[in-house]
Parts: sequence; structure tokens; C-alpha cells
Amino acid sequence: MSTTDRKERNEFYARPWAGKNRHYDILKEGAIALVIVGLLVVGFSALFSSPDDPAITFKQWAADSPDSFYATAVSQLAGASETAGYGPPYNSNSDGLSIGPLNTQQWQGVAHPVDTAQDFVILPLESQADPNPAKAALDTWNAASADQQATWAGAYNDALQATADDNGDLHLDQVAKGDYGPVPDLAKATTAMAVSGAYDNALTGQGQFFQTDQTKQLLMMGDGGYMEGKAVDLNLGGDTWGMMNEAGSWPGQIWLAPWSFWYQLPVFNAPDDATGLARSATDNADAWITAIMVGVFALWLLTPFIPVLRDIPRWIPLHRLVWRSYYKEHGRV
Repeated sequence: MSTTDRKERNEFYARPWAGKNRHYDILKEGAIALVIVGLLVVGFSALFSSPDDPAITFKQWAADSPDSFYATAVSQLAGASETAGYGPPYNSNSDGLSIGPLNTQQWQGVAHPVDTAQDFVILPLESQADPNPAKAALDTWNAASADQQATWAGAYNDALQATADDNGDLHLDQVAKGDYGPVPDLAKATTAMAVSGAYDNALTGQGQFFQTDQTKQLLMMGDGGYMEGKAVDLNLGGDTWGMMNEAGSWPGQIWLAPWSFWYQLPVFNAPDDATGLARSATDNADAWITAIMVGVFALWLLTPFIPVLRDIPRWIPLHRLVWRSYYKEHGRV
């Protein structure tokens, strides 16, 4: 824009208003808007608000599916759970998510250390009041070396997983005999503790005064299949755009649709037997999709500075349809 054009534009905007004037009461308009919006909020809340489902507890899990909870406790002792092999920020047992050669999960380090055997089984059992029903099993476990503990728990976890049927259900009464040390007793005591309701409080109160950190509870829940089953029943699975849903078929976080969209693409849903790039993209989907969305938001943020993108409104002047009466009267300045 030349200096002359800029001067003409500024003079145009600076000229006095020659149209009609009328009284405008912003307080009155604000009050009316507040009432209307308030009525709409109350009405739509009554019609479409999401259900207030109670939180899932370990007591509920252990009571509804004791074998599932039992198997999860065993996997925590064996270091075979997803959390045990997750990597940063919980442990150093894997490299974690990466974007090509960039091991992004490693960048944050082990900021929230979690020892699955201690945090999810041993410490909750040790927190029980005397006489502790699990004392003998705990004494045997604590007196053993780390290698012996791993041998016991690993062997029992393998034997337990070997009882799975075609549906993936485990059968505790079919576990082969072997030297499993105190592991079966520890898992049994942990399950009984959960059924009683004591496990919820024991896991919540580990070294915390204010109970605001729910990390360990969520990790333990996530390592079992109970919470996932509940989520799938409520259409909260990844294949049903669960990230942007509320419970059931209720409308949810539509602003998460750009994120959930990428998870539906085949490239991030490779079959279990896939290899190479497809396997890598699926295994590291969270990292790749985060990088994609950061790039998308960067484009939106930097649009005024990107030559081609910033010219799109000029090439496709949709704004002139919105302000057509203005441009009809005053033309283009």
C-alpha cells in the first residue's frame, strides 16, 4: 500500500459520522443477554447434560472381577504390567515414545518414579493394621533378593497367563504347580484388601498429606482391563472417537475432534502383526499426533506472516459477503 493510499484510508476512517444516532443502553442489553443465555444454559443442561457417573473404585473392580484384579497385582509384582515397562516419567525400563530419531519421552526423565511391586502391592499390604494377615508373605518377600523376587513373580505371572482361554479370561484354578514363593499369597491378600475397600485409601495416601495426585490410582486402573471395559461400554474407546465423547452417547468435547481424527487413520491403527514404519507409527501414535497438532496450531498462529496463507482471504474474499452492505455503500478503500 502506497503512502497516498494509506493517507486516503486514514482520512476515510477519521471522517465524522453523518448517519442517524439513537440511544443505546449497554447495561439493558447485557441484562437481557444474560437472562436469555441463562435460560438456554439451564434448558440445554436439563436436556443434554452428561450423566454424573460415580468414579470407579478398586473395591468395585475387585468385587466385580476379582480374577482380573488378582492378575493385575501379579503383573505388578512381576514387572510385566504396562506401567512397569512404560519408561519416563515413571521408570527407565524403556525408551518410550519417539518421533523418528527423537526420543521425546526421554527428554523429561524419570520425574514421577513408580515401582510397581512396591507401590501397588507391598506398601498397601504393609499399611494394614496389626495383626497383618499378609505378614508372613511380606516377610518372605522382603527377605528375598531382587533376583529371587523377580524369579518367583515372573514364573507365576507366566503360569497365570498360560491359563487364558480364547476370550482372554484367566483361570486361577488351572495354574500349574511351581515354586512361586509368596507371590500367590501376596496377590490374594491384595485382592482381599481391595474387596474390603482398604486398598483405595492405602494407594491414595502414600506419602501425601493433601490427596490431589491420582497418578498411581490411574496407572493401577489402566494396567487392568476393568476400566477399559467400562470405557468401551460407554463409547469412550479410541475407535469410537472416545477422546471427544462424554459417557455413553452424550455430546462431549468437540474441540478435541482435530486430535481424535488422526487416531482414526489406518497409519496409526496398524494390525498386531505389522512391522516397519506402520508398526512404529502405531506404537508412537501419541508422539506423532502431538507433533502434527503442534504444527497445525503453529500454522494458525503464524498465518499473518506466511505469504501464501495470509493471502487466502484476498483470493477468496468471503468477508465481503458478510460486510456486503458496507462495501456496497462505501466501496473498497
